[in-house]
Amino acid sequence: MVGERYGRGVLRIAVVQERAVPGDVDANVATAAERVREAAASGARLIALPETFTTSWDLDVFARPLPTLEDPAWLAPVQAAVDETGAVLVLNSPLDHAGRRELSSLVIAPQTEPVAAYGKQHLYPPERARFEAGEHGTMIEIDGVRVALSVCYDANFPEHAAAAAADGAILYLNSGAYFPGGGHRRDLHYAARALDNSMYVAFAGLVGGPLGFIGGTAVYDPLGRPVERLDDATPGMVLATIDPAEVSRVRDEQRMWADRRVDLGPRRTLRF
Repeated sequence: MVGERYGRGVLRIAVVQERAVPGDVDANVATAAERVREAAASGARLIALPETFTTSWDLDVFARPLPTLEDPAWLAPVQAAVDETGAVLVLNSPLDHAGRRELSSLVIAPQTEPVAAYGKQHLYPPERARFEAGEHGTMIEIDGVRVALSVCYDANFPEHAAAAAADGAILYLNSGAYFPGGGHRRDLHYAARALDNSMYVAFAGLVGGPLGFIGGTAVYDPLGRPVERLDDATPGMVLATIDPAEVSRVRDEQRMWADRRVDLGPRRTLRF
């Protein structure tokens, strides 16, 4: 029954916590390729890096010309790494799509052209003057496991993860960059999205740099408990196994997902 509902296989993932050099796309892509090889050597089939990893999150850099997919040669090092290892990489980058600027999650898969799969739908206030919001959610399926893509601020909105779960997501995958002071909100939101929807949540956080990003990379199980969480300063990665059978077990035992009401009827206001 579990296999019929949620897929038969498990998925080994790695979420990477790493520094990015502001504006140095070549250096950051080279680092990404190294991390792909390291994660794949540990058995990861799906690997995710933090938000805007190709450029770092930097307002001055965002004002310059951005990478494009018109000529994807700049992605050759990571393409070679996934071709070599058989892994799939989610690499978030600011991109220029023929004049439309988005914070895009690229999916780079073996022997396949890179795809700008998802654009961040909820832009943080400083981003709104520089980027356009994505227009749709995106699910990727790897070895039968459905994975919903999200970027940083998206996870602050319960309906974003709920829509992914309703579409069959087993894992809500987020690439982010949190400023100093944001650790409590970060940890609470990702744990809540997991518990709300009885699904795994994985977060890859940017660390260090001139703005002092605070990392906090983690994977949460379908009850909202951290499987593993890194500290706020050190590069590294969290490896975890995403098990559809565990999602099925939790949804059978904890009934919130099954008992939710999509239509709550009209609201009333009583004044006294």
